Amino acid sequence: MGTKATLKAELEKLAQAQHHNPYQILGKSRTAKQNVVRAFLPNVQSVEIVELNTTMKRLPDSDFFEWRGIQKLPDHYQLRWTDSDGNLQQRFDPYSFSPTLSDFDLHLFSEGKHRKAYQFMGAHLIEIDGIAGVRFAVWSPNAERVSVVGNFNQWDGRCHPMQVHLNGVWELFVPNLAAGVEYKFEIRQRETGLLSLKSDPYGQYFEMRPANASITIGLSEHAWTDQEWLEKRSQLDWLHTPMSVYEVHLGSWQRAENGEFLNYRDLAHRLVSYVKEMGFSYIELLPITEHPYDGSWGYQTTGYFAPTSRFGTPDDFRYFIDYCHKNDIGVILDWVPAHFPKDAHGLARFDGTALYEHEDPRKGEHLDWSTLIYNFGRNEVRTFLISSAMYWLEEFHLDGLRVDAVASMLYLDYSRTDWIPNQYGGRENLEAIDFLRELNTVAHGQFHGAVIIAEESTAWPQVTRPTWLGGLGFSMKWNMGWMNDMLSYMRCEPIYRQFHHDWLTFSMLYAFNENFMLPFSHDEVVHGKGSMIAKMPGDEWQRFANLRLLYSYLFTHPGKKLLFMGTEFAQGDEWDAQNALDWYVLDYNYHRGIQQLVKDLNKLYHSLPALHHFEFEWQGFQWVDCHDAQQSILTFLRKSVDDCVVVVVNFTPVVRQHYRIGVPTEGDYQEIFNSDSVYYGGSNVGNGGHLTAQPHSWMNQPCSLELTLPPLAAIILRVG
Repeated sequence: MGTKATLKAELEKLAQAQHHNPYQILGKSRTAKQNVVRAFLPNVQSVEIVELNTTMKRLPDSDFFEWRGIQKLPDHYQLRWTDSDGNLQQRFDPYSFSPTLSDFDLHLFSEGKHRKAYQFMGAHLIEIDGIAGVRFAVWSPNAERVSVVGNFNQWDGRCHPMQVHLNGVWELFVPNLAAGVEYKFEIRQRETGLLSLKSDPYGQYFEMRPANASITIGLSEHAWTDQEWLEKRSQLDWLHTPMSVYEVHLGSWQRAENGEFLNYRDLAHRLVSYVKEMGFSYIELLPITEHPYDGSWGYQTTGYFAPTSRFGTPDDFRYFIDYCHKNDIGVILDWVPAHFPKDAHGLARFDGTALYEHEDPRKGEHLDWSTLIYNFGRNEVRTFLISSAMYWLEEFHLDGLRVDAVASMLYLDYSRTDWIPNQYGGRENLEAIDFLRELNTVAHGQFHGAVIIAEESTAWPQVTRPTWLGGLGFSMKWNMGWMNDMLSYMRCEPIYRQFHHDWLTFSMLYAFNENFMLPFSHDEVVHGKGSMIAKMPGDEWQRFANLRLLYSYLFTHPGKKLLFMGTEFAQGDEWDAQNALDWYVLDYNYHRGIQQLVKDLNKLYHSLPALHHFEFEWQGFQWVDCHDAQQSILTFLRKSVDDCVVVVVNFTPVVRQHYRIGVPTEGDYQEIFNSDSVYYGGSNVGNGGHLTAQPHSWMNQPCSLELTLPPLAAIILRVG
């Protein structure tokens, strides 16, 4: 260590929690003639080295203890002391353990190429030379000093300062710790000396909000039983397989009788039973990644590797996924890599600098959401985000991710007037584009059958086309244009719909440019937009008829399907995330009718290849008549390789008698679905179940049928 003056200065820096490398002072070392052990233990009267049965000497006017001698010490030795509460403590000295992070892992981390950094970053229960403890690791390159603090050291940053690697990753193994320890990182910024107390970016479990400490956990004890599901998924031709998604906010789907949140395990049984009854094949969860504020619905994430503790432990969440798979229900997670909140304990200015975000607010801040934007050009940030995606797919067997706010990632001028162009003078965020392509390449390469879905609301080309063709590589994209057009159209009084017929038909001009999912999501039933039933015009009967018609068009239009919870039974009030859904409305016939309609549409959609096989290819759709604007009627075919159905939709409350349509073949046609059925709360106008096609060409079809079209309703016809 050099001269006594130098040692004194180093000890003073460590005592003031400013030292960059505690291993220079603490732990075991050797002089020319003797061994030296030095420890720093505030608020302790005396310290013993257990293996030597000897008391260490306190250095004058300090909390440092030192032993010098010629006796041989083991590589790892124990210290024993009585703490300020009078409790006897005995632990191995953390500073007798060498760093364990591999140069290879650290290299890949810094290169932005580590796909599973969660395996070594954060807190991990490990053994070194048979001694159990927790290894902590955190990236904080602009820190002068980083300490791990927690309920094991009275949250005192002087007690466990960490060692830094050349790439700014700090590491410390603390022996004798186990699962259930609360901890954070105390960071002293190099330039300013500013102290911050941060939750673990790679933390896998957190305290229940409003507390926000990370919590150590051991290896999962959950025994997975879904191997058959995963094998089937890996062989799944999802492009030609029905996908009907039930979007759920776990905190407000149902609550316990006392109003508290349900556990993941309780939710699994209740939710799976309901989803199976309704005929959905997937559940999509609004973000259950840990978040501090209930009102963000999970979209302001602070724990990118942690299921929120609101509903239980990580193993409870594993049980939820496993139970869904056991019942042939896939699970998709809403994942938020576009932005993160400014909470002091989170990623914002993590080491006193703009580490995860951009320094310049013109690139680093979302003004609409008052959140920060990731610096996608920084290698370690890409490692963090892609590792998060891999974590959910690998550790929790999720079947896909819905990537939130992709449009905000793609454009540098998204919702801003003051912005910085890219190197070519354009508005495209080149770093974000590279990140998204890498995300999709890695995810699809490692998890066959898993889907990555973009919430992308612009006309960006080739969102769902392969990266090697210049696309972004997503599996699917939400069709926000179709959703907006349909809701605008349905709000119109039926007498005015004839003037907006193109809102019905425009989607077919681009329906096969991308792999589209048709969403009626949570975003459409909050913030004063009203519930789905409240958007419909007319008296009560017409409003429910309109909603039945809208859902019928959803399930017969090309594209995968998504409905947000509560919309499937026409909840009257818009969604309130602070309370459970209004299940009581199912006491009323009209609401039960909507629910039964969705059940039957799901059943038809899954059982008829004509409705799902060619959802992304033009072979699956053909207009019969898209020009009857005056009567607001559409007629079209949905087709598979060897199956075909005829769909007729009437968007006015007028019964159309003797309405002739063209059909592709002769024979008897069955009316296999009618949204005006009395079973759904309709007026029961229809065609008696059977019709016979006449060899009379009509609408460029060789045959035709004469129908009675029910009011504000859709019918589906099938040969046979």
